[in-house]
Amino acid sequence: MTAGLRELKKQQTRQAISDTATRLFLERGFEAVTIAEIAAAAQVAKMTVTNYFPRKEDLALDYHEPFTAALAHTVAGRQEGESALAALRREYLAAVERHDPAIGFTGPEFARMIADSPALTARLRELHDQREDALADVLADAFAADSTADPADEPAVERTADPAADPAADPAADPVADPVADPVADPAADPGDLTPRAVAALLTAVHRTLFQQVLDLTRAGRTNEEIATVATRSAHQVFGLLEASLGDYAVR
Repeated sequence: MTAGLRELKKQQTRQAISDTATRLFLERGFEAVTIAEIAAAAQVAKMTVTNYFPRKEDLALDYHEPFTAALAHTVAGRQEGESALAALRREYLAAVERHDPAIGFTGPEFARMIADSPALTARLRELHDQREDALADVLADAFAADSTADPADEPAVERTADPAADPAADPAADPVADPVADPVADPAADPGDLTPRAVAALLTAVHRTLFQQVLDLTRAGRTNEEIATVATRSAHQVFGLLEASLGDYAVR
């Protein structure tokens, strides 16, 4: 068997296990189904199930890897002249249009399964936290790269001979020179700066809030079209709350 066929076989086995597990979870509830029962129904060894899915929760939340990487990926690939906030808003609205399961369009039975399972609810919180960590790393890396830029590329600033007439000649008179006065102005100036982490927390909180709303509406049996209408309105509202503070942050 070639490497390509072997990899395809692995993907098919993994998908079959995931599909079987999801069917059993929906029929009987997440906690009521064992790994051994999933293995028997999928006609594989129990060890095969755990090799592909070390955590039982990830059999239900099979999209965990792209989910945790999504925000970081969007910001890393933001367009020229686009801020982190604008990129995430754009991608979220596009996900609403395609009724993406990764933002909560999961179907009422699946949404109820998550809500009824303490283990899945806890795992979902972990995934949101991991998503925040990944986003914070991307923001920190972006500004670490900015800090290594050649100073010769910066526009020259004309100074006057009299410091009293030139506030830029006196750091105490220049609020931009004070990281406390304007922490967003130069987030790479201090290796211990918390701005990327704080921004990641705010942006992830928006997605947590929107995800929960979509999940709640899905569980209530609202149609995808109805949910999309509400989610679009909510997205404009909550992203808009951050526009004044983060609209110009992390612009490529």
